[in-house]
Amino acid sequence: MADHTILSPANSKPYLTRPLASSKEALAAVHRAATAFPTWRTTPLDTRIALIEKFVTAFVAKKDVLVEELAWLMGRPIKQNANEVRGFEERARHMISIAKDALKDVPAVPEKEGLKRFVRREPLGVVFVIAAWNYPYLISVNGVVPALLAGNTVILKQAPQTFPCAERFAEAFKEAGLPDGVFQYLHIDHPTSAQIISHPQIAHVLFTGSVRGGHEVCKTAAERFVGVGLELGGKDAAYVREDADIAYAAENLVDGAMYNSGQSCCGIERIYVHEKVHDQLVERMVEVAKGYKLGDPLHPDTNLGPVVSTKAADFIREQIEDAVSKGANPHLLPTLFPAAQPSTPYVAPQILTNVSHSMRVMTEETFGPVVGIMRVSSDDEAVRLINDSVFGLTASVWTRDEEAALKVADGVEVGTVFMNRCDYLDPALPWTAVKESGRGVTLSVLGYDHLTRPKSFHFRVKT
Repeated sequence: MADHTILSPANSKPYLTRPLASSKEALAAVHRAATAFPTWRTTPLDTRIALIEKFVTAFVAKKDVLVEELAWLMGRPIKQNANEVRGFEERARHMISIAKDALKDVPAVPEKEGLKRFVRREPLGVVFVIAAWNYPYLISVNGVVPALLAGNTVILKQAPQTFPCAERFAEAFKEAGLPDGVFQYLHIDHPTSAQIISHPQIAHVLFTGSVRGGHEVCKTAAERFVGVGLELGGKDAAYVREDADIAYAAENLVDGAMYNSGQSCCGIERIYVHEKVHDQLVERMVEVAKGYKLGDPLHPDTNLGPVVSTKAADFIREQIEDAVSKGANPHLLPTLFPAAQPSTPYVAPQILTNVSHSMRVMTEETFGPVVGIMRVSSDDEAVRLINDSVFGLTASVWTRDEEAALKVADGVEVGTVFMNRCDYLDPALPWTAVKESGRGVTLSVLGYDHLTRPKSFHFRVKT
């Protein structure tokens, strides 16, 4: 049996090692989940809700341990990790609060005399959740909690960098008293994951990760009639109109680009700004970014940690070098961030102007603390440039004019449009995407639709 050793981005040293489950062990977990499903699906919804509420309470009670562990696993500053636990609780409790309405029978309309007609939402079966490392709890909760509430059983696979996060789920579920087999986790490699996706007892796959990984999941799942939900990242854009509050926009856009060292699928990676306020916005963003402190993620003053690996840092540096070689202007001197060193995960943040879509930094997902800023002359030009991308997760519009924002929002090809905010998932709204950013829906009432199947009841009632 092979082992996987996690290197901490904080110091590039081994943090812990976990054994990988064998193919036989993984398939046994699928069998346990399938065996537990019939009983779990018929468990009253009120009972399922009560157990999930206990799980959330038990999980949040471990906040201090979770916050420190995330800093070691991911390199995210310890002061930011509490936000992930808060976000986890917000999403979980929202999906609990809407479960009864979302899962209730839907009567057919109009009513017809002598007939009883309605639609019941039935659980799918065993749901396989594959989560990314950059927000291991926020990503997992989107699928795990509503899937269980809907009556499915769940197998969770965390990314190798964050294997222990799956264990934290299991600990809290055990404390809550969840029946055996209803929730399980597996530390497995890609070939074993493919075996699980191919298994006839897997009813649905929720995958969050790279575009390449999404294609591999779809290829494997194509051999079966199984549902697949994909969230694959993006190249999220912001548009700053000439009527925007520049100081407010600048502060929030820097946060949107730099939070979690830019390692967010919906983080700000490119900005289009009206030419009349371009220089003002750039000046203010640079001023804000200079106040960031890159360093040890366990230090309480650090607000910019390392990226996940030296390989990821090198990719980010290559994008910056490519842009500068093609005429981009860098605005942050690396000497402002002495912790940034070659051949380490510590990469200096950067703001680039005089960029174009001929540069990788404006077209490829960066997943780092870097943002490019382009001048535009109109709303139409901004919309055209935002849509000039293979990605389509989110976009944001910064303006005082709600009507103008709505017109821009209608024109951009993304799953979510923000006005005067960014980089946030509202659990009351569906999290969805277009193009190579993915397909399917999590969160909100619509998220339950993707974790259940409609079953029609058409009864002729004798009178």
